Amino acid sequence: MKNMNWLQELETYKEDFIRDLRGLIAIASIEDKASARAGAPFGEGCRKALDYMLELGRKEGFEVKDYDGYAGVISYGEGTESVGVLAHLDIVPLGDGWTKDPYGGEIEQGYLFGRGALDDKGPAMAGFYALKMLKDKGIQLDRKIMLILGCNEETGMECMKYYTQHGEIPTMGFTPDADFPVIYGEKGGLHVRLKGDVQTCITSMHAGERPNIVIGKASLCVDKWNDAYMDMFDFYLKSNGLKGSVAYDGKQAVLTMEGVSAHAAMPYNGVNAGLHLLNFVGSAMQDKFAYDTYALLHDWQGKPLNIAIEGAYMGFLTMNTGIIHIADGKADITIDIRYPNDADANLIIDNMKKSAEKRQYALDVLLEHDTKPLFVDPQSTLVSTLSEVYQEYSKDTFTPNKTIGGGTYAKKFKNFVAFGPEFPKTEIPEGLYVGGCHQKDEGVKLEDLMTSIAIYTAAVEKLGKK
Repeated sequence: MKNMNWLQELETYKEDFIRDLRGLIAIASIEDKASARAGAPFGEGCRKALDYMLELGRKEGFEVKDYDGYAGVISYGEGTESVGVLAHLDIVPLGDGWTKDPYGGEIEQGYLFGRGALDDKGPAMAGFYALKMLKDKGIQLDRKIMLILGCNEETGMECMKYYTQHGEIPTMGFTPDADFPVIYGEKGGLHVRLKGDVQTCITSMHAGERPNIVIGKASLCVDKWNDAYMDMFDFYLKSNGLKGSVAYDGKQAVLTMEGVSAHAAMPYNGVNAGLHLLNFVGSAMQDKFAYDTYALLHDWQGKPLNIAIEGAYMGFLTMNTGIIHIADGKADITIDIRYPNDADANLIIDNMKKSAEKRQYALDVLLEHDTKPLFVDPQSTLVSTLSEVYQEYSKDTFTPNKTIGGGTYAKKFKNFVAFGPEFPKTEIPEGLYVGGCHQKDEGVKLEDLMTSIAIYTAAVEKLGKK
């Protein structure tokens, strides 16, 4: 029997896919602990997004299961073995600077915009349409196909911890939450807290929303301010290509700077406004705590902390300062570190502590949690099969499979990798700004997303046959 050309078959589904994806993007599925309840552990927005997807599954006649609002499963076929497609429905906060409706799903010059369009609602819907096309065409498989949808990938993956304790574990599979071709390795992840009492002219600072986002805009309040600092502030902004402002009354001043948000796995793509504020206060106002904090944390490779490491497969360790809280003489800073699989997490923490002690730094270095790296044999059947399907549909035989710094659901299961949906070297039309994951005006090329549906359909069809 001749293999189905899923890209051709997809043409009749395009309008329905766009409609369903827009409906999902319209849901503000940001984790909200204030509205959490039984059946909605991550708040009403995430619950609503899960209900939306499960209802689509029911309408198409799929088997549907709800795991108490932590996750849901839409499955096709039967078998003692199974293939999983792991996607998430939660999104990060919007941040500032959007020029498109973040919940609109509008299309401009071939790009569809909205929070989650790329990370990870677009890919989740692509996975659903892969199951739908297989079912519509009556494709019989030896393994069950399971679309597993989680609800707090962005804030700790507790959804998958719950699911692995209560749900069926697939034999193999992938998560559509990264890049093409195949991502066979993911760096480990450390969340490190710097906490303690401080002596500083900063009376308050609350910058950053999540450890996995570069702080794009930040403010702090200082005392002992005078007009002489204004010229220094203006000079600092100009010399670093930044925007900012000062509002002050007497000796109290609120300083604001604008940087560039980015994913913590690629902090070099962002500009950390929180650290720049600390650098200014430390240098201009001779504040030791602010100066030391910037000196230790400003380098995305962690060289001042003696943790700069380059892995054989995964490249450099990366570091992002994601949250800075200062109030009432106490400071609490959260750092996101992504480390290669041949690094020692204990040594990283030890070196951070020694570097802080050497500088007589005010805060204690505390390990909050450690997510171990993922590494799947790049010659395995899983990786080889996915790679072949990608090359067939993309015609890209040049780009190698790789490892990444981002952490995906693949780490929560054995024999899982990340697989798409971002294609290498996608060209953006001149004059059109398209944000990436966690950035303003997040968008995805619609043609690429449609191609990814075809790739996912062909991939689960091949993996589903023994």
